[in-house]
Amino acid sequence: MSISVNLRQKVLIWLLVSTVVMAAAAAGGTVVALAASTPTQAPGADLQLTAKAAVLMDYVTGEVLFEKNAHTPLPPASVTKIMTLALALEALAEGRVQPDTLVTASELAASMGGTQIWLEPNEQMRFEDLLFAIAVGSANDASVAVAEHLAGSVPAFVQMMNQKARSLGMENTTFSNPSGLPPAELGETAPHLASAYDLALLSRWALKLPRFRELVSTWGPVVMRPETKRQPELWTYNKMMKQYAGMDGIKTGMTNEAGFCLAATAERANLRLIAVVLGAPSSTERNKDVAKLLDYGFARRQALKIAGQGEVLGQVEVAKGKKGTVQVAPARDVIITGTRESKLAPETQIIPKQKLTAPIKKGQAVAELVVLVSGEEVARFDLLAAEDVDRGSVWQLMLSTVRGVFNP
Repeated sequence: MSISVNLRQKVLIWLLVSTVVMAAAAAGGTVVALAASTPTQAPGADLQLTAKAAVLMDYVTGEVLFEKNAHTPLPPASVTKIMTLALALEALAEGRVQPDTLVTASELAASMGGTQIWLEPNEQMRFEDLLFAIAVGSANDASVAVAEHLAGSVPAFVQMMNQKARSLGMENTTFSNPSGLPPAELGETAPHLASAYDLALLSRWALKLPRFRELVSTWGPVVMRPETKRQPELWTYNKMMKQYAGMDGIKTGMTNEAGFCLAATAERANLRLIAVVLGAPSSTERNKDVAKLLDYGFARRQALKIAGQGEVLGQVEVAKGKKGTVQVAPARDVIITGTRESKLAPETQIIPKQKLTAPIKKGQAVAELVVLVSGEEVARFDLLAAEDVDRGSVWQLMLSTVRGVFNP
């Protein structure tokens, strides 16, 4: 299927806007589209960062736009909690736990130092409340309570963390606890290290999970135990969310061993970037490094939104149904990215995953949207059924068969 009329209109509008932007830049206007780096200059060579390691990644493609010691294993501090939070949300999405499930704090969870919500042994708290405590308040005690509830013990949860890390391609990461506290403080001997690139991979996966962005973009206040006097108000430690336009997450971290760390994401004009810095000397320098990385990416990349989540893009055939087709819509926004100099003029094709037979349920994955630029595939997006298609009656099936004979 070639690109539909409404999609073609979107592309033409986008190309027109891009032309205006380029013209404004050439005329000395306030909108500037920077030229590509010269072949003799490495990408990002002009970026001077204080952090020990850093990565800038395109969220849509996973392409690394800048790196500094990207694969060096370093202490990640509380950036670790991205994995803890993501595994908890995965369990929530799979129905292994519910938002209102009561979690009982163990002696171990209550003993955690550092940032916390002061859980007491045997205290019970809703699973969802603990997730906010992790995402917003960076609570170490909440991290352990969630880990123990999901896996039965911290060592079992750590095994889950490392298994997920391997499955995501995080080759230079080894977790030893769910909070990010230095192993020595917990009496552990196993290493707890992650690379900036690995944490960008983790962030990219986590950002696709239901509710993850809601949690990590919460500024505060989040009130714990509102019905009692023991009710700390939690505010995010990521102050850049009010300082950098478009930023809506993700997680800060700091220990004496790790220095100042941050995994951040920001979106402008449909372009989402992920920046990770590890081992900065101060929170000020850490934030400056993240801003430099994101500024660098936004100046050099562009995005084109082809279709929105849930927007009906076409239909595919269904056998033995009350109707012969089902409307399809993308499971998430259909966005492609490229350099400022690239001309994003895509075509799309709808490819059924298999021969579909009724009944079809709304929300069922039934096809893929293949996006091509200059005839080459650049991305694929899942398409879901936008409606139910019930199985046809015997009479309807017979009539459909007869029609097929006379109208092959």
